[in-house]
Amino acid sequence: MLICIPEVLSKAAVADIRKRIDTASWVDGRVTAGAQSAVAKKNAQLPEGSPVARAAGEAVLDALAGSTLFLSAALPLKIFPPLFNRYGEGDGFGVHVDNAIRAVPGHPVRVRTDLSATLFLSEPEDYDGGELAIETAFGAQEVKLAAGDLVLYPASSLHRVNPIKRGVRTASFFWLQSMVRDDGERALLFDLDQTIQALAAERGQADPKVVSLTGLYHNLMRRWADA
Repeated sequence: MLICIPEVLSKAAVADIRKRIDTASWVDGRVTAGAQSAVAKKNAQLPEGSPVARAAGEAVLDALAGSTLFLSAALPLKIFPPLFNRYGEGDGFGVHVDNAIRAVPGHPVRVRTDLSATLFLSEPEDYDGGELAIETAFGAQEVKLAAGDLVLYPASSLHRVNPIKRGVRTASFFWLQSMVRDDGERALLFDLDQTIQALAAERGQADPKVVSLTGLYHNLMRRWADA
């Protein structure tokens, strides 16, 4: 399932994060790449342990906690601390697949990467190229969103960042382990939840069909989820 989630961050929140990170010290983005990805990767990244990256990451996590659409789609169990990257002219990231397991630096915590996420921090008109191209059953889907919008997709997908032809593309990226490991099951739960929300808005939470579908949703969660 590939889903775009609008306005995870407000424009004011984007501006605040950009104010923090734009003047920070950046390093070679290959520091978090696996052996295969390092060959294809050319960008800059904020050091994971830097105070600036941690503070900006906390702001992203706070925003995610307030996004009902993100929570419904991802059903997150663990979220890897958000990272930040920057692509300038000539930079890009060739076709690769993300590592299956990510260890959180400084903690005995490992995250199985069920889902990958990119939160755009640059407006589309600020740069040419730089699309996130994700391979799906229907071919490559190119994603280039407004600042503050997020794309969520299976971490098992082959994907790339097209070379930047003009300007600079800044983003936050991270991985998460979902309570529901299977992408197909997660997609069914998301569709069911969205249907329940729409029906409840029309008929009210006490409507018998809303109550019945809500019960079905939670019983499927009991069958499929790890918590």
